Amino acid sequence: MPDTALSQQEMEDVFRNLSDAQQDDDPSKRAQTYDFRRPDRIAKDQLRAIHSLHENFARTLASSLSAYLRAYVAVNLVSVEQLSFMEFSQCLPSPSCLVSLGLRPYEGNAVLELNPGLVFPIIEMLLGGGSRSGLKINREITEIEQSVLDGMFRITLQDLKAAWHSVTPLEFTIEAHETEPQLLRILAPNEAVVAVSMEVRIGDNSGMMNIGIPSIVVKMLRNKFDQQWSIRKSESTEKEQAKVLHLISTAQMQLDGRLDGPTMRVEDLMDIKEDDVLTFDYPVGRLVDLTVNGKPKYRGRVVTTGRKRAFEIEELQNAG
Repeated sequence: MPDTALSQQEMEDVFRNLSDAQQDDDPSKRAQTYDFRRPDRIAKDQLRAIHSLHENFARTLASSLSAYLRAYVAVNLVSVEQLSFMEFSQCLPSPSCLVSLGLRPYEGNAVLELNPGLVFPIIEMLLGGGSRSGLKINREITEIEQSVLDGMFRITLQDLKAAWHSVTPLEFTIEAHETEPQLLRILAPNEAVVAVSMEVRIGDNSGMMNIGIPSIVVKMLRNKFDQQWSIRKSESTEKEQAKVLHLISTAQMQLDGRLDGPTMRVEDLMDIKEDDVLTFDYPVGRLVDLTVNGKPKYRGRVVTTGRKRAFEIEELQNAG
């Protein structure tokens, strides 16, 4: 038998390769650092559902505010993301118009913020001014000005309630007003919130409206979102059919009413002479086929309407 003994160098190479393989398979190297300050509490599909929900809210709010302010209002959803409450507060301007919202029947509070770039133009419009003044005021609003804005907030919360009603009966109520984001004490700094940002344009004025909803409340509604999705899937057939019908309603189709009789050869057709009789073998009382884009769909009769020919449908024809 041949000598299979390994040299010292070969044995060291084997152990070195095994050691390198074990280091590559070490799970500690594949681990990722978890940031407890930004807990991931909401699934991405639920965030997409919330995004769709607030797109509907933006459309209805634009219509409601246009009627209330008697001016053209455009509302566009900018983003829906999950942040810590500290990060959400730091993104808000100071001073600003902040409203603490109750979330009945659930515990906890949400936040509605309206930028100063919108607050004072809206107040001027509600007091009889115009929407093209281009006011640039950066100060805290007074209690009287807050009272003037309450009507607009009630309309906003009514539309927000209607948008959320497709998921759950959620009542938004005004509980407190604030002007400084740092003074809000409704959530712990590291508590997660769903931050909804919308751009509102009124005439020459524009600004942001921000809504912060506690993620723990949204997480409690996970089953509600799943039920809403399953209901939409079961009821979407009729809506999708109506949408497709609307899209193709302007399309054009070729209609032909044909008398399908016997066939003959070309040479027989060329030999036809005067006084020859052709038998079509087509009973007078037989219905005529109407084809739609070459496919038989109906049976009926050729009739006249005024000076034109028409087709009177008497029965449907099976596609087969």
